[in-house]
Amino acid sequence: MDIDLTTLRDGLLFYIVLVCSLCIHEWAHAWVADKLGDDTPRAQGRVTVNPLPHMDLFGTVIFPLVCIFVLRGGFLFGWGRPVMVNPSNFKHPRRDDVLVTLAGPMSNLGLALLAALLGGVLYKTDPRTAEIFVLVIVLNVTLAVFNLLPLPPLDGGQVLRHAVRMRDETYFAIARWSFLVLLAALWLSPVRAAIMFLMKIVALPFMLLYQALAGI
Repeated sequence: MDIDLTTLRDGLLFYIVLVCSLCIHEWAHAWVADKLGDDTPRAQGRVTVNPLPHMDLFGTVIFPLVCIFVLRGGFLFGWGRPVMVNPSNFKHPRRDDVLVTLAGPMSNLGLALLAALLGGVLYKTDPRTAEIFVLVIVLNVTLAVFNLLPLPPLDGGQVLRHAVRMRDETYFAIARWSFLVLLAALWLSPVRAAIMFLMKIVALPFMLLYQALAGI
């Protein structure tokens, strides 16, 4: 596998932003669960911004690196180690579980907003900062939109589970196979194009804010 220095640099930059974004996503789940009364994430060492407890060997290390350096941008997928919660510890189990679930995607949108604000201001000082801040915006919007797809075991699937009061047996039966089905579907151009279109729509206000502040 022939990788020049530019490809290596760009790939590592992308990977670092991806890992940080995935870990903030999982930390947000843990932090909100902890604040709502469930001590399970804290007992498992997940209420921390240290990326190591949130990393999954295959989902955060092996698979993303293969996507970046072997598939070379044709396909990208990655995930962190899921945060375990016990809804019975919540004062309002159904509502609080939804809040914990939404905390992950919302943290990614928060990172995108922060990148748009900070990046737009810093662009006037050094336009070279555009590379990192635009990457943070795009990658975090991607993670937020993807995780909100209404399919178990994604965050959107968990929200759907509560919205339609899906039985646990049904949810886990769907989740058992849906992940593999989703991976296969992402190889299909129409599916990938539809998801990318949705991501562009969500990313638009962040990019417009960034450009307005940057004066470009």
